[in-house]
Amino acid sequence: MESWQAIVATATFVSVILLVMTEWIHLTIAAFLGALLLVLLNVMTLTEAIGYISQSHGTLGLFFGVMVLVRAFEPTKVFDYLATQIVLLAKGRGNRLLLGIVAITTPICAFLPNATTVMLLAPLVPPMAEEVGVDFVPLLILMVFIANSAGLLTIVGDPATFIVGDAVNISFTDYLTRLSLGGVIAVLTVVATLPFLFRKIWQKKLDNLEQLPHPQINHPGVLAVGSLIIAFVLIFFVVGETLPVPLSPATVALLGAALALLLSHHSKIDTVNNILRDVDWSTLIFFMCIFVLIGGLEKTGVVSSLSGVLAVVLGKNIALGSIVILFLVGLLSSVVPNIPLVVAMVPLLKQYVVNVGLAAPEVLSQNFTGQFPAEVLPLFYAMMFGATLGGNGTLVGASSNIVAAGISELHGRRISFKRFLHYGIPVMMLQLIVAALYVIIRFLI
Repeated sequence: MESWQAIVATATFVSVILLVMTEWIHLTIAAFLGALLLVLLNVMTLTEAIGYISQSHGTLGLFFGVMVLVRAFEPTKVFDYLATQIVLLAKGRGNRLLLGIVAITTPICAFLPNATTVMLLAPLVPPMAEEVGVDFVPLLILMVFIANSAGLLTIVGDPATFIVGDAVNISFTDYLTRLSLGGVIAVLTVVATLPFLFRKIWQKKLDNLEQLPHPQINHPGVLAVGSLIIAFVLIFFVVGETLPVPLSPATVALLGAALALLLSHHSKIDTVNNILRDVDWSTLIFFMCIFVLIGGLEKTGVVSSLSGVLAVVLGKNIALGSIVILFLVGLLSSVVPNIPLVVAMVPLLKQYVVNVGLAAPEVLSQNFTGQFPAEVLPLFYAMMFGATLGGNGTLVGASSNIVAAGISELHGRRISFKRFLHYGIPVMMLQLIVAALYVIIRFLI
């Protein structure tokens, strides 16, 4: 590939990230224009661009399905009802509300993708915050932090973690024994920051709970059937891929969405057009374009050339390499959505360990099912922590961040890049430092 195309791909990618950070234009427009520029300048053809989008069909299908599923049941007022019950359980105290968000989000994110969890739970936050009399944006940001951090509790909790774990053939059980404690520590790190980063909400007290609005459930019969659909979706999220005929999470989400649309249409609680009109298309288009931009870096050889740089800088020093990878991937993940980042980084890291003679060339094969050399695994563990926790740094760092921003905008408030940064940078840096200590103590000493 000609060097000018690599320069164009890199410059376009960096320009899009800068536009998103400075908020000169909407992040979806920036990514859309950047992806189109690669096609117009012949870095890739339109067919190739669509091919890179199709590689992310699982992520896009999952997001679309859950968005439709959540939107289909809004007319039942179930989210307003549940939000009121949470406020009552917290007895109107801000600190209990913050800890309640942690307690609800953490176990769910251990088994469901973090962005999926945010899609399911985030609609509860705006009405809940309104009843307590606080801004809902910090609560959404907290939910994102916990969702991303709790994704480290199991190998299926975060798509980025799963991609890396699958690449080095780590089983669910192996992950629990080696890495889950790191996820617990990551969640506790966020909890430790609550009285400081979320001080106003932490100190908030609502004395007159009797004056809270008490929304009633609409269409209880429809909600009962809808609960069965949601239960089906959640169960098959966990067990679907272990069936004799595997069902991917995206397939399950799309089937749930189709059933929810059928129920809404048949019961006449809403129309199909209204539901589909309210889908967060902006978020979906943003992800499509980011995958195209990452594809441009892969096609032009930018990604593969970085593996040679790693070999020169790090040599065979696994301890140094693990810490460098953790912070490098963490910082990159704060400005690049972590799913496409790890998709690009996994082959780079595999090539690096082969280049320096720490692994045999057969590990580069897509069909390799053997064990990776134990001495190189800390590099991949570090990548997991860096990619997942680095996503807490900025608004575009993880898929759940973008999802939360879209939900916030649908409720009339925009989460600015600068405001997310105010919360995200302290949390990210603390978590990366703690994760580095965990990797050193657990795997390198």
